[in-house]
Amino acid sequence: MAAAAPDRADDHAPQIHWHDGQAAHQARWRCERLWAAPKRVQVVNDTWAADAAYKLACEGTALLWEGDFPQARHLLDALARRCDRGPRRARSGRATPTPDTPPTPATAFHRHRAAQAQRARVLSQLLIPIEAGYHLALRRAPDVQQACEEAWGPDDGQASVVSLRELLGLIGAHEWRSKGVPVPALGPSPANRIHPHYGVFSPVRGEYVDLVKQAPLPAGADSLAMDIGTGTGVLAAVLARRGVRQVLATELQARALACARENLQRLGVQAAVTLVAADLFPPAPSPRAALVVCNPPWLPARPGSPLEAAVYDEDSRMLRGFLQGLPAHLLPGGEGWLILSDLAEHLGLRSRAQLLGWIGDAGLVVLGRLDTRPRHRKAGDTQDPLHAARAAEVTSLWRLGQAA
Repeated sequence: MAAAAPDRADDHAPQIHWHDGQAAHQARWRCERLWAAPKRVQVVNDTWAADAAYKLACEGTALLWEGDFPQARHLLDALARRCDRGPRRARSGRATPTPDTPPTPATAFHRHRAAQAQRARVLSQLLIPIEAGYHLALRRAPDVQQACEEAWGPDDGQASVVSLRELLGLIGAHEWRSKGVPVPALGPSPANRIHPHYGVFSPVRGEYVDLVKQAPLPAGADSLAMDIGTGTGVLAAVLARRGVRQVLATELQARALACARENLQRLGVQAAVTLVAADLFPPAPSPRAALVVCNPPWLPARPGSPLEAAVYDEDSRMLRGFLQGLPAHLLPGGEGWLILSDLAEHLGLRSRAQLLGWIGDAGLVVLGRLDTRPRHRKAGDTQDPLHAARAAEVTSLWRLGQAA
Protein backbone atom coordinates (compact mmCIF):
# COMPACT_ATOMS: atom_id res chain seq x y z
CA MET A 1 0.00 0.00 0.00
CA ALA A 2 1.26 3.50 -0.82
CA ALA A 3 0.17 7.01 0.01
CA ALA A 4 -0.97 9.03 -2.98
CA ALA A 5 1.21 12.05 -3.65
CA PRO A 6 -0.45 15.48 -3.87
CA ASP A 7 -1.39 16.82 -7.30
CA ARG A 8 1.26 18.89 -9.01
CA ALA A 9 0.43 22.56 -9.38
CA ASP A 10 0.78 22.37 -13.17
CA ASP A 11 -1.63 19.47 -13.62
CA HIS A 12 -4.58 20.39 -15.82
CA ALA A 13 -6.69 17.73 -14.14
CA PRO A 14 -6.58 16.00 -10.74
CA GLN A 15 -4.18 13.07 -10.62
CA ILE A 16 -4.21 9.81 -8.69
CA HIS A 17 -0.90 8.15 -7.76
CA TRP A 18 -0.20 4.56 -6.74
CA HIS A 19 2.53 1.92 -6.57
CA ASP A 20 2.05 -1.68 -7.66
CA GLY A 21 5.15 -3.02 -5.91
CA GLN A 22 7.33 -2.63 -8.98
CA ALA A 23 6.81 0.89 -10.22
CA ALA A 24 5.03 4.15 -9.43
CA HIS A 25 2.04 5.14 -11.56
CA GLN A 26 -0.23 8.10 -12.01
CA ALA A 27 -3.33 8.81 -14.05
CA ARG A 28 -6.08 11.35 -14.37
CA TRP A 29 -8.63 11.16 -11.56
CA ARG A 30 -12.24 11.25 -12.75
CA CYS A 31 -15.07 11.72 -10.27
CA GLU A 32 -18.49 13.16 -11.04
CA ARG A 33 -19.04 14.03 -7.38
CA LEU A 34 -15.84 16.11 -7.38
CA TRP A 35 -14.38 14.12 -4.50
CA ALA A 36 -10.63 14.54 -4.14
CA ALA A 37 -8.36 11.77 -5.39
CA PRO A 38 -7.83 9.16 -2.67
CA LYS A 39 -4.65 9.48 -0.61
CA ARG A 40 -4.22 5.73 -0.03
CA VAL A 41 -4.40 3.24 -2.88
CA GLN A 42 -4.17 -0.56 -2.65
CA VAL A 43 -3.89 -2.66 -5.81
CA VAL A 44 -6.31 -5.61 -5.59
CA ASN A 45 -7.34 -8.50 -7.81
CA ASP A 46 -9.46 -11.65 -7.93
CA THR A 47 -7.63 -13.21 -4.97
CA TRP A 48 -8.85 -10.65 -2.46
CA ALA A 49 -11.56 -11.59 0.03
CA ALA A 50 -14.59 -9.31 0.17
CA ASP A 51 -14.30 -8.80 3.93
CA ALA A 52 -10.71 -7.58 3.64
CA ALA A 53 -11.63 -5.27 0.76
CA TYR A 54 -14.62 -3.93 2.68
CA LYS A 55 -12.49 -3.17 5.74
CA LEU A 56 -10.04 -1.11 3.67
CA ALA A 57 -12.85 0.68 1.81
CA CYS A 58 -14.51 1.68 5.09
CA GLU A 59 -11.16 3.04 6.30
CA GLY A 60 -10.90 5.24 3.20
CA THR A 61 -8.39 3.20 1.22
CA ALA A 62 -9.09 3.02 -2.51
CA LEU A 63 -9.01 -0.41 -4.15
CA LEU A 64 -7.48 -0.29 -7.64
CA TRP A 65 -8.67 -3.35 -9.54
CA GLU A 66 -6.29 -5.33 -11.75
CA GLY A 67 -8.26 -8.54 -12.24
CA ASP A 68 -11.12 -9.90 -14.27
CA PHE A 69 -13.81 -7.29 -14.99
CA PRO A 70 -16.85 -9.47 -14.10
CA GLN A 71 -15.10 -10.33 -10.84
CA ALA A 72 -14.82 -6.63 -10.09
CA ARG A 73 -18.58 -6.39 -10.45
CA HIS A 74 -18.99 -9.36 -8.09
CA LEU A 75 -16.78 -7.64 -5.54
CA LEU A 76 -18.84 -4.43 -5.85
CA ASP A 77 -22.00 -6.45 -5.20
CA ALA A 78 -20.34 -8.04 -2.17
CA LEU A 79 -19.36 -4.63 -0.82
CA ALA A 80 -22.91 -3.41 -1.33
CA ARG A 81 -24.33 -6.34 0.63
CA ARG A 82 -22.02 -5.53 3.51
CA CYS A 83 -23.06 -1.86 3.39
CA ASP A 84 -26.72 -2.86 3.49
CA ARG A 85 -26.51 -5.18 6.47
CA GLY A 86 -28.68 -4.31 9.47
CA PRO A 87 -27.32 -2.89 12.73
CA ARG A 88 -24.36 -4.79 14.12
CA ARG A 89 -25.13 -6.95 17.09
CA ALA A 90 -23.57 -6.25 20.45
CA ARG A 91 -21.19 -8.80 22.02
CA SER A 92 -24.09 -10.14 24.06
CA GLY A 93 -25.79 -11.13 20.80
CA ARG A 94 -28.59 -8.61 21.23
CA ALA A 95 -29.42 -6.15 18.50
CA THR A 96 -28.35 -2.57 18.96
CA PRO A 97 -31.23 -0.81 20.75
CA THR A 98 -33.27 1.73 18.84
CA PRO A 99 -34.96 4.79 20.34
CA ASP A 100 -38.62 4.40 21.36
CA THR A 101 -39.64 7.71 19.77
CA PRO A 102 -39.71 7.48 15.96
CA PRO A 103 -37.75 10.23 14.19
CA THR A 104 -39.54 13.13 12.54
CA PRO A 105 -39.90 12.91 8.75
CA ALA A 106 -37.19 15.55 8.32
CA THR A 107 -34.81 13.69 10.62
CA ALA A 108 -35.53 10.43 8.80
CA PHE A 109 -34.81 12.14 5.47
CA HIS A 110 -31.49 13.58 6.60
CA ARG A 111 -30.44 10.27 8.17
CA HIS A 112 -31.35 8.47 4.96
CA ARG A 113 -29.32 10.90 2.85
CA ALA A 114 -26.35 10.62 5.20
CA ALA A 115 -26.51 6.82 5.07
CA GLN A 116 -26.75 6.89 1.27
CA ALA A 117 -23.78 9.26 1.06
CA GLN A 118 -21.69 7.01 3.31
CA ARG A 119 -22.70 3.98 1.25
CA ALA A 120 -21.70 5.78 -1.94
CA ARG A 121 -18.33 6.69 -0.40
CA VAL A 122 -17.54 3.10 0.48
CA LEU A 123 -18.68 1.63 -2.84
CA SER A 124 -16.81 4.30 -4.79
CA GLN A 125 -13.51 3.08 -3.34
CA LEU A 126 -13.39 0.26 -5.91
CA LEU A 127 -11.54 1.81 -8.85
CA ILE A 128 -11.00 0.82 -12.47
CA PRO A 129 -8.00 1.94 -14.59
CA ILE A 130 -8.80 3.19 -18.09
CA GLU A 131 -6.05 3.40 -20.70
CA ALA A 132 -5.74 6.07 -23.39
CA GLY A 133 -8.47 5.73 -25.97
CA TYR A 134 -10.97 4.85 -23.23
CA HIS A 135 -9.80 1.22 -23.31
CA LEU A 136 -10.23 -1.19 -20.39
CA ALA A 137 -7.18 -3.47 -20.22
CA LEU A 138 -8.94 -6.00 -18.00
CA ARG A 139 -9.94 -9.55 -18.83
CA ARG A 140 -13.50 -9.85 -20.23
CA ALA A 141 -13.97 -6.08 -20.05
CA PRO A 142 -16.69 -4.42 -22.18
CA ASP A 143 -16.05 -1.79 -24.82
CA VAL A 144 -16.73 1.51 -23.01
CA GLN A 145 -15.28 3.94 -25.55
CA GLN A 146 -18.60 5.39 -26.74
CA ALA A 147 -20.05 5.61 -23.22
CA CYS A 148 -16.95 7.49 -22.03
CA GLU A 149 -16.95 9.82 -25.02
CA GLU A 150 -20.59 10.68 -24.41
CA ALA A 151 -19.92 11.52 -20.77
CA TRP A 152 -16.42 13.03 -20.91
CA GLY A 153 -15.92 14.16 -24.49
CA PRO A 154 -13.21 13.08 -26.95
CA ASP A 155 -10.29 11.10 -25.56
CA ASP A 156 -7.36 13.34 -24.56
CA GLY A 157 -4.76 10.59 -24.71
CA GLN A 158 -4.42 10.30 -20.94
CA ALA A 159 -4.83 7.22 -18.84
CA SER A 160 -7.44 7.71 -16.13
CA VAL A 161 -8.97 6.06 -13.10
CA VAL A 162 -12.66 6.07 -12.16
CA SER A 163 -14.76 4.21 -9.62
CA LEU A 164 -16.41 1.08 -10.97
CA ARG A 165 -19.74 2.36 -9.67
CA GLU A 166 -19.42 5.53 -11.73
CA LEU A 167 -18.24 3.60 -14.79
CA LEU A 168 -21.32 1.37 -14.58
CA GLY A 169 -23.38 4.57 -14.40
CA LEU A 170 -21.78 5.74 -17.64
CA ILE A 171 -22.58 2.41 -19.29
CA GLY A 172 -26.18 2.55 -18.07
CA ALA A 173 -26.55 6.15 -19.24
CA HIS A 174 -25.28 5.15 -22.67
CA GLU A 175 -27.93 2.42 -22.86
CA TRP A 176 -30.69 4.84 -21.84
CA ARG A 177 -29.43 7.37 -24.36
CA SER A 178 -29.45 4.74 -27.09
CA LYS A 179 -32.94 3.34 -26.52
CA GLY A 180 -34.63 6.43 -25.07
CA VAL A 181 -37.50 6.88 -22.62
CA PRO A 182 -41.06 6.68 -24.01
CA VAL A 183 -43.13 9.82 -23.36
CA PRO A 184 -46.84 9.21 -24.08
CA ALA A 185 -47.59 12.94 -23.74
CA LEU A 186 -45.65 13.51 -26.98
CA GLY A 187 -48.00 11.27 -28.94
CA PRO A 188 -48.72 7.56 -29.53
CA SER A 189 -45.85 6.87 -31.92
CA PRO A 190 -43.03 4.63 -30.58
CA ALA A 191 -40.63 7.25 -31.97
CA ASN A 192 -41.79 9.76 -29.35
CA ARG A 193 -38.96 9.13 -26.95
CA ILE A 194 -36.61 11.32 -24.97
CA HIS A 195 -32.96 10.27 -25.05
CA PRO A 196 -31.31 11.51 -21.83
CA HIS A 197 -27.58 12.21 -21.81
CA TYR A 198 -25.24 11.30 -18.99
CA GLY A 199 -25.68 13.72 -16.09
CA VAL A 200 -29.11 14.95 -17.31
CA PHE A 201 -32.19 13.89 -15.36
CA SER A 202 -34.39 11.45 -17.26
CA PRO A 203 -38.18 12.05 -17.45
CA VAL A 204 -38.96 8.60 -16.09
CA ARG A 205 -41.66 10.10 -13.87
CA GLY A 206 -44.16 10.84 -16.59
CA GLU A 207 -46.97 12.20 -14.43
CA TYR A 208 -45.60 15.76 -14.43
CA VAL A 209 -45.23 15.68 -18.21
CA ASP A 210 -48.86 14.56 -18.50
CA LEU A 211 -49.94 17.61 -16.49
CA VAL A 212 -48.30 19.94 -19.02
CA LYS A 213 -50.08 18.05 -21.81
CA GLN A 214 -53.48 18.32 -20.07
CA ALA A 215 -53.56 21.88 -18.68
CA PRO A 216 -55.55 24.36 -20.81
CA LEU A 217 -53.29 26.82 -22.60
CA PRO A 218 -53.90 30.46 -21.64
CA ALA A 219 -54.90 32.91 -24.35
CA GLY A 220 -51.93 33.93 -26.48
CA ALA A 221 -49.74 31.01 -25.44
CA ASP A 222 -49.82 29.59 -28.95
CA SER A 223 -47.58 32.49 -30.05
CA LEU A 224 -44.84 32.36 -27.42
CA ALA A 225 -44.09 30.35 -24.29
CA MET A 226 -41.03 29.84 -22.10
CA ASP A 227 -39.64 26.68 -20.53
CA ILE A 228 -37.31 27.60 -17.67
CA GLY A 229 -34.64 24.96 -16.98
CA THR A 230 -35.52 22.70 -19.89
CA GLY A 231 -33.21 19.77 -19.05
CA THR A 232 -33.83 17.09 -21.69
CA GLY A 233 -36.17 19.46 -23.52
CA VAL A 234 -39.21 17.28 -22.85
CA LEU A 235 -41.59 20.05 -21.71
CA ALA A 236 -40.53 22.37 -24.54
CA ALA A 237 -41.27 19.52 -26.96
CA VAL A 238 -44.71 18.94 -25.40
CA LEU A 239 -45.56 22.64 -25.77
CA ALA A 240 -44.41 22.61 -29.40
CA ARG A 241 -46.51 19.51 -30.07
CA ARG A 242 -49.48 21.34 -28.53
CA GLY A 243 -49.19 24.03 -31.19
CA VAL A 244 -47.07 26.69 -29.47
CA ARG A 245 -45.28 28.30 -32.42
CA GLN A 246 -42.27 29.58 -30.50
CA VAL A 247 -40.82 28.25 -27.23
CA LEU A 248 -37.86 29.92 -25.51
CA ALA A 249 -36.19 27.14 -23.52
CA THR A 250 -33.46 28.11 -21.06
CA GLU A 251 -30.81 25.88 -19.49
CA LEU A 252 -27.61 26.54 -17.57
CA GLN A 253 -25.82 23.19 -17.88
CA ALA A 254 -23.88 22.48 -21.09
CA ARG A 255 -24.71 18.77 -20.97
CA ALA A 256 -28.41 19.50 -20.75
CA LEU A 257 -28.27 22.02 -23.61
CA ALA A 258 -26.66 19.43 -25.86
CA CYS A 259 -29.20 16.84 -24.72
CA ALA A 260 -32.18 19.12 -25.36
CA ARG A 261 -30.84 20.11 -28.78
CA GLU A 262 -30.52 16.47 -29.83
CA ASN A 263 -33.98 15.52 -28.52
CA LEU A 264 -35.72 18.44 -30.20
CA GLN A 265 -34.10 17.49 -33.50
CA ARG A 266 -35.09 13.84 -33.11
CA LEU A 267 -38.69 14.88 -32.47
CA GLY A 268 -38.72 17.31 -35.39
CA VAL A 269 -39.68 20.36 -33.31
CA GLN A 270 -36.33 22.19 -33.36
CA ALA A 271 -37.74 24.98 -35.54
CA ALA A 272 -40.30 25.83 -32.84
CA VAL A 273 -37.87 25.85 -29.90
CA THR A 274 -35.03 28.31 -29.30
CA LEU A 275 -32.48 27.11 -26.73
CA VAL A 276 -30.92 29.82 -24.59
CA ALA A 277 -27.96 29.31 -22.24
CA ALA A 278 -29.16 31.12 -19.12
CA ASP A 279 -29.65 30.78 -15.38
CA LEU A 280 -33.45 30.82 -15.10
CA PHE A 281 -34.90 33.49 -17.42
CA PRO A 282 -33.50 34.63 -20.79
CA PRO A 283 -31.11 37.57 -20.50
CA ALA A 284 -32.42 41.10 -21.10
CA PRO A 285 -33.95 42.29 -23.26
CA SER A 286 -36.34 39.37 -22.96
CA PRO A 287 -39.86 39.28 -24.39
CA ARG A 288 -42.85 38.65 -22.19
CA ALA A 289 -44.89 35.52 -22.79
CA ALA A 290 -48.45 34.38 -22.14
CA LEU A 291 -47.11 31.15 -20.65
CA VAL A 292 -43.95 30.48 -18.61
CA VAL A 293 -43.36 26.89 -17.42
CA CYS A 294 -40.88 25.70 -14.80
CA ASN A 295 -40.24 22.30 -13.23
CA PRO A 296 -37.63 23.09 -10.54
CA PRO A 297 -35.99 20.45 -8.32
CA TRP A 298 -38.54 19.38 -5.74
CA LEU A 299 -36.51 18.98 -2.54
CA PRO A 300 -34.70 21.83 -0.74
CA ALA A 301 -31.36 20.18 0.00
CA ARG A 302 -27.78 20.38 -1.21
CA PRO A 303 -27.07 18.18 -4.26
CA GLY A 304 -24.12 15.83 -4.05
CA SER A 305 -23.49 15.61 -7.80
CA PRO A 306 -24.58 17.35 -11.03
CA LEU A 307 -27.26 14.70 -11.57
CA GLU A 308 -28.68 15.30 -8.07
CA ALA A 309 -29.07 18.98 -8.95
CA ALA A 310 -32.21 17.95 -10.83
CA VAL A 311 -33.69 16.61 -7.57
CA TYR A 312 -32.23 18.85 -4.85
CA ASP A 313 -32.52 22.65 -4.89
CA GLU A 314 -30.44 24.08 -2.04
CA ASP A 315 -32.40 26.73 -0.11
CA SER A 316 -35.08 26.46 -2.84
CA ARG A 317 -32.94 28.82 -4.94
CA MET A 318 -34.44 27.91 -8.31
CA LEU A 319 -38.00 27.75 -7.01
CA ARG A 320 -37.80 31.16 -5.34
CA GLY A 321 -35.90 32.64 -8.30
CA PHE A 322 -38.60 31.50 -10.69
CA LEU A 323 -41.39 32.97 -8.56
CA GLN A 324 -39.60 36.29 -8.06
CA GLY A 325 -38.77 36.69 -11.76
CA LEU A 326 -42.05 35.44 -13.17
CA PRO A 327 -44.12 38.69 -13.06
CA ALA A 328 -41.52 40.55 -15.16
CA HIS A 329 -41.75 37.91 -17.90
CA LEU A 330 -45.53 37.45 -18.09
CA LEU A 331 -47.86 39.25 -20.46
CA PRO A 332 -51.00 40.72 -18.85
CA GLY A 333 -53.39 37.85 -18.30
CA GLY A 334 -50.61 35.31 -18.78
CA GLU A 335 -49.92 32.27 -16.61
CA GLY A 336 -46.88 30.72 -14.96
CA TRP A 337 -47.02 26.98 -14.61
CA LEU A 338 -45.07 25.71 -11.60
CA ILE A 339 -44.72 21.92 -11.63
CA LEU A 340 -43.93 20.79 -8.10
CA SER A 341 -44.30 17.74 -5.89
CA ASP A 342 -45.41 18.18 -2.27
CA LEU A 343 -42.93 15.52 -1.09
CA ALA A 344 -40.91 18.26 0.64
CA GLU A 345 -43.98 19.11 2.71
CA HIS A 346 -44.52 15.51 3.82
CA LEU A 347 -40.83 15.31 4.75
CA GLY A 348 -41.03 18.49 6.82
CA LEU A 349 -38.53 20.32 4.59
CA ARG A 350 -40.93 23.00 3.39
CA SER A 351 -44.46 23.91 4.44
CA ARG A 352 -47.42 24.71 2.24
CA ALA A 353 -47.69 28.06 4.03
CA GLN A 354 -44.09 28.84 3.10
CA LEU A 355 -44.72 28.07 -0.56
CA LEU A 356 -47.89 30.18 -0.62
CA GLY A 357 -46.00 32.97 1.13
CA TRP A 358 -43.34 33.00 -1.58
CA ILE A 359 -46.04 33.09 -4.24
CA GLY A 360 -47.74 36.04 -2.58
CA ASP A 361 -44.49 37.90 -1.90
CA ALA A 362 -43.69 37.70 -5.63
CA GLY A 363 -46.93 39.49 -6.48
CA LEU A 364 -48.59 36.33 -7.76
CA VAL A 365 -51.91 34.61 -7.11
CA VAL A 366 -52.98 31.00 -7.56
CA LEU A 367 -55.44 30.71 -10.47
CA GLY A 368 -55.89 26.96 -10.16
CA ARG A 369 -54.09 23.68 -9.69
CA LEU A 370 -54.00 20.30 -11.40
CA ASP A 371 -52.99 17.34 -9.23
CA THR A 372 -51.87 13.81 -9.93
CA ARG A 373 -50.47 10.89 -7.97
CA PRO A 374 -46.97 9.56 -8.67
CA ARG A 375 -46.75 6.22 -10.44
CA HIS A 376 -43.11 5.40 -9.78
CA ARG A 377 -41.97 2.20 -8.06
CA LYS A 378 -40.90 3.80 -4.77
CA ALA A 379 -44.41 5.11 -4.12
CA GLY A 380 -45.48 1.55 -3.30
CA ASP A 381 -42.27 0.27 -1.71
CA THR A 382 -43.07 -0.28 1.96
CA GLN A 383 -39.38 -1.03 2.67
CA ASP A 384 -38.34 2.46 1.61
CA PRO A 385 -37.31 4.51 4.69
CA LEU A 386 -39.34 7.42 3.30
CA HIS A 387 -42.35 5.32 2.33
CA ALA A 388 -44.94 7.23 4.39
CA ALA A 389 -44.04 10.52 2.71
CA ARG A 390 -43.84 8.97 -0.76
CA ALA A 391 -47.20 7.26 -0.35
CA ALA A 392 -48.85 10.61 0.44
CA GLU A 393 -47.07 12.55 -2.33
CA VAL A 394 -49.03 14.59 -4.87
CA THR A 395 -47.53 16.23 -7.94
CA SER A 396 -49.18 19.51 -8.95
CA LEU A 397 -49.21 22.00 -11.77
CA TRP A 398 -49.82 25.36 -10.10
CA ARG A 399 -51.39 27.95 -12.42
CA LEU A 400 -50.06 31.31 -11.29
CA GLY A 401 -51.03 34.79 -12.44
CA GLN A 402 -50.14 38.34 -11.53
CA ALA A 403 -52.00 39.87 -8.62
CA ALA A 404 -54.35 42.70 -9.52
